[in-house]
Amino acid sequence: MTEMTASLPERSSVPGGRRRHRGTGSGGTALRRAIVLALALPATSAALAAPSAFAAGDPTVTTAANPTAGRTLDPDDRRMVANLEARVVDARLGSKVGGVVLDPDSDTTLWDHNGATALMPASNTKLATATAALTVLGPDHRFTTRVVYGNGTLTLVGGGDRTLTGAGLAELARTAVAGLQAAGLTTVKVAVDDSLFGEPTLAEGWNTGYYPDSVAPVRALVVDGHGVQDTSIDAGQAFARQLTAAGVTVDGAVTRAQADPGAVPVARHMSAPLSDIVHTMIKVSDNNIAETLLRATALAAGRPATFEGGTEVVRQVLSTRYGVPLDNFVIHDGSGLSRANRIPAATLAEILELLTQPRYSATLGSVLDGLPVSGEAGSTLGPEWGRFDDVNSRCAVGKVHAKTGTLTGAIALSGLTQGKDGRWKVFAFIENDSTANPGDIKDAMDGLAATVNGCWA
Repeated sequence: MTEMTASLPERSSVPGGRRRHRGTGSGGTALRRAIVLALALPATSAALAAPSAFAAGDPTVTTAANPTAGRTLDPDDRRMVANLEARVVDARLGSKVGGVVLDPDSDTTLWDHNGATALMPASNTKLATATAALTVLGPDHRFTTRVVYGNGTLTLVGGGDRTLTGAGLAELARTAVAGLQAAGLTTVKVAVDDSLFGEPTLAEGWNTGYYPDSVAPVRALVVDGHGVQDTSIDAGQAFARQLTAAGVTVDGAVTRAQADPGAVPVARHMSAPLSDIVHTMIKVSDNNIAETLLRATALAAGRPATFEGGTEVVRQVLSTRYGVPLDNFVIHDGSGLSRANRIPAATLAEILELLTQPRYSATLGSVLDGLPVSGEAGSTLGPEWGRFDDVNSRCAVGKVHAKTGTLTGAIALSGLTQGKDGRWKVFAFIENDSTANPGDIKDAMDGLAATVNGCWA
């Protein structure tokens, strides 16, 4: 397998007024819809953050609070807006709710309820992380884990592959053993080199209670996604066991040491393409992949492999490369575990809108493909999580494609769905500080998404 790096797409323009960052060279709405429909996923557009909630009353009335001012909504959209207005005040959602619904054909905001309000987004943060990683590294990028030999030591060198499996490690061991045997060596020391990333730290808004269940300390070497404090030593120990099983004597315990630049290359293993890794991260909301990608993205952009370096690049990619407005946008990690993160619903919608533009499909398509589908087993919107299983949302099973987000005191759902009128819509909903049962909050959130889809329970 060869390693490839995709170039950054050229910066898109940001026209004034209610128009957003859709370029004139994209082939138009019809082409965008045809491409997205071919993927069996919805096409959308995004909106600039509106300063206040959608005006009550007639949605065709021109007011400062009405983002569709001067535009007459069709009957289906009028009914959707009315139902959203009724459902957004559901007691289960509490009083801190932000929401936006956008129309891709007219490039306008259909409904905005505190869409510019900065709220804790939980794992919806991964939408920003994935966009930056795919843009900077390229969807064909592969992470390489190496084995080198020098001074009687085999060193396992981590390359930031969070998806390395035991089978991949065994492949490295077999190749290394063959090399040792060819050189007449039967005894070797084993070390691990995870210096690609610095010593793990806590992000702002994290606490030690996250380790190692919610996320492991972020290192450049791990095998089988083990949730342990030191994933690098754990991987080295597994490697040593495989060498021993093949008849090689391992001298002493596995140590951590930086590989000698002059060490002899022995073996290497390359990951699946980044597009596949992002697809998995989005589908199951993998925190460890997200934090690893944040560091890899920082390095590729010439920044330190830290939370600060990574989040700086995320901001730069979103604003400079794609023209996404970042008012009230604050992130401190890549996974969304930080309780100090703040992203408005309107900004999440802007990020999702990028997925619908043909010029970005080659780069960002795996985010679109990876969005969980309502009722899809094995995803974060699956029945095992109790999603889309009540009277207000069951009719939208299989019709909503959205990223989930869940922390204590924060639940989010942002994605794409086809409206009752047959047109695709983009939506983003975030609630903070509701005191209701989390399962009940998610039911209410699913009801909002189903309302956009056109379920009128």
